[in-house]
Amino acid sequence: MSEEPAQVTVAGGMGDIDPAEWDAIANPDPEAYDPFVTHAFLLALEESGSISPHTGWLPRHLLLHGPDGKLAAALPCYLKNHSMGEFVFDHGWADAYERSGLDYYPKLLCAVPVTPVPGRRFLVRADTDAALAQQTLTAAAIELTRQTKSSSLHITFIEPQQAERSAAQGLLQRTGHQYHFANAGYGSFDGFLATLASRKRKNLKRERRDALAAGISIEWLTGADITEAHWDAFFAFYMDTGGRKWGAPYLNRKFFSLLGAAQAKDCLLVMAKREGRSIAGALNMIGGEALYGRYWGCIEHHPFLHFEVCYYQAIDFAIAHKLRRVEAGAGGEHKLVRGYEPMVTHSAHWIASAKFRRAIADYLEREREHVERQGEAMAGMTPFRKGGPPKEKDED
Repeated sequence: MSEEPAQVTVAGGMGDIDPAEWDAIANPDPEAYDPFVTHAFLLALEESGSISPHTGWLPRHLLLHGPDGKLAAALPCYLKNHSMGEFVFDHGWADAYERSGLDYYPKLLCAVPVTPVPGRRFLVRADTDAALAQQTLTAAAIELTRQTKSSSLHITFIEPQQAERSAAQGLLQRTGHQYHFANAGYGSFDGFLATLASRKRKNLKRERRDALAAGISIEWLTGADITEAHWDAFFAFYMDTGGRKWGAPYLNRKFFSLLGAAQAKDCLLVMAKREGRSIAGALNMIGGEALYGRYWGCIEHHPFLHFEVCYYQAIDFAIAHKLRRVEAGAGGEHKLVRGYEPMVTHSAHWIASAKFRRAIADYLEREREHVERQGEAMAGMTPFRKGGPPKEKDED
């Protein structure tokens, strides 16, 4: 984008944006394909009603067109009147505003809704100056925050390079942790097990045996093999677990049908069956480099079945399909002893109030130090042994 960029415009929903133009900026590198920033995924969230003004999400996507009139860059944005479905928690900030007699909501969120997956938030066409586009869109997002009388701007789960650019523009930086499995070119799950300390290796083998001990079988479903009946079964699992964990699950049944219709090739359903009936399942999304664990649920409880369906089967799939990593989603230090390692996540924030900006900046500085120390401690909790694979086979 060699000429002065055009003015940024605001779209009131993904239905107002050309799918081909959006996808050209969302995934300019097919090898690094991200299924969550596609037009289809974001549209399914909106068309299903899962993400809508009724649920507290008002789409306000920022679009930057180049001199050729085509979409050069974009930033998916939502005006919000709550902080649910974000996984970067700012409830304490909202409480502080309320105690001071100020309104924290609305706020402007730049993110993939209800999806704690790190990635590009500033979506930029391959022939466009990425730094300039981000600078332009950030300025536009701050201006939109002001125009809507929002308290703040939040860009969550942003990739490290874009986080660095946002810091250079004065946005406050926040870090956190997730747990990812790194595929070191393993030929099989046993190859991964060989890198673990003996006791940890035996524990994982025992968990996998015990998970299936009640006559449970596992099935992988992708593409056209996923039917509406499978989505019905999975949605029952999702509602059970979501209702117990969150009180009100974020996604409705229509979303999964729309997802299956538009992105079946990106979906991996891991279904557990007993006596011919599906009793548990996990939905994963398949990217160019990674498998992304998203949702899990069950209608029967069996020891270690959660770990088998969500974590070990994901490792199996990633190894079989030569994916570089498995990203297991938010939370869960229990993932550490199962081969998932701590990874730093990033978000960027702009606070309209100078008073609160200073207070939050001080808090974030201390929080980043804590996250760093926590990461160092967690690195010592992984099951990997020193010195590489064992020279002799252990008796398990």
